[in-house]
Amino acid sequence: MIDIRAVRPDPGVARAALARRGDEAALAQFDRAMELDARRLAVLAEVEQLRAERNEASRVFGQRKQAGEDVGGLQQELGERAATLKSLEEDLREFEALCESHLLAVPNFPHRAAPDGDASANRVVRTWGTPRSFDTPPRPHWELGEALGLFDLARGTKVAGSGFPLFTGPGARLVRGLANFMLDLHTTEHGYTEVQPPLLVNEASARGTGQLPKFQDDLYMAERDALYLLPTSEVPVTNIYRDEILDAAALPIAMTAYTPCFRREAGSHGKDTRGLIRVHQFDKVELVRICRPEDSEAQHALITAQAETVLQRLELPYRVLELAAGDTGFASAHTYDLELWAPGLDTWLEASSASTFTDFQARRANIRYRPTPGAKPEFVHTLNASGVAFPRTIIAILENGQEADGSVRLPAALVPYVGTDRLVPAA
Repeated sequence: MIDIRAVRPDPGVARAALARRGDEAALAQFDRAMELDARRLAVLAEVEQLRAERNEASRVFGQRKQAGEDVGGLQQELGERAATLKSLEEDLREFEALCESHLLAVPNFPHRAAPDGDASANRVVRTWGTPRSFDTPPRPHWELGEALGLFDLARGTKVAGSGFPLFTGPGARLVRGLANFMLDLHTTEHGYTEVQPPLLVNEASARGTGQLPKFQDDLYMAERDALYLLPTSEVPVTNIYRDEILDAAALPIAMTAYTPCFRREAGSHGKDTRGLIRVHQFDKVELVRICRPEDSEAQHALITAQAETVLQRLELPYRVLELAAGDTGFASAHTYDLELWAPGLDTWLEASSASTFTDFQARRANIRYRPTPGAKPEFVHTLNASGVAFPRTIIAILENGQEADGSVRLPAALVPYVGTDRLVPAA
């Protein structure tokens, strides 16, 4: 959530930042929040004046009553003043709640480094690896997966519905191997603490990281218990420290988690629904970092590089895309997408987003630290990256590793985890 106190002196700066997103609805929410904030401040000034007058009148009332004077008229005046004050205080709470509801719908300000424009202005900052050449057109992953007995998408649809893949046999082992490989890498080489978070989160948690209210329609909800299936483990992991004041010496905090994730993908019906390209349930290893504000840019470079290491160890050609302001996610200030080359689909597929949220999530979740002992608490900065998401990584492994005989060569880093260097068609 943006700091309204910081933008009050010059709202035009905030409007210009939001305008870079090209989101007229966000600007309207911001303007409404500023209007309500101005009304709140006016009522607050009146409330504070009335409180001061009430306190003085109460003091005079006490003195006169103690002196034995008639205080009937003054007592009536105090009662009327109290009723007026109560009404104004109710107005104040209403304005505060309305203002916050609009602020919760205002996205983060884009970082100065983010290019201007929409998705067409996204910038490739680097590439890694060389896409393979094939003597014959490479097959798409859904053909390879079925021939190799890795998944049964039809039966997954029967069990739960479209977008809920069923991995079988060597496919299930590949998923398990990917999870163990990534967790070992991040915990032993990158210094992350592994956590196993709840798979359901409450409203405060979903609001803290920015999923609510903006993405209500994309979340699966257990309505009876007012809990949400996590769309990404960023939500529960970041909220571990909600409403806490952290020890500055403990920063940066680095946590990783492997979980299934659930997303309705509202509005995406009919888009890239074949195979594993766009699914409602998927596995992912997530990276979350919490740091001092002055360290967040360096931490962003670090977490991006750590996600890249996964793709490099898996020998998968990828590119790093710096997202333009108009294509940056709601809570993010600056994002790098890691896109894998999928030769069977002849396209690039996003497998990770590495984002810095500055203090946006920390304000919503009230995560603070003391810069020095006894100092006033300040908000931390939060960052996260997929380290990495499985479906599109599996797509890239299958399509890049396919051989003419129908087998798929696995990257060397996975061999100890999967128990074979090659997936072969079922007999």
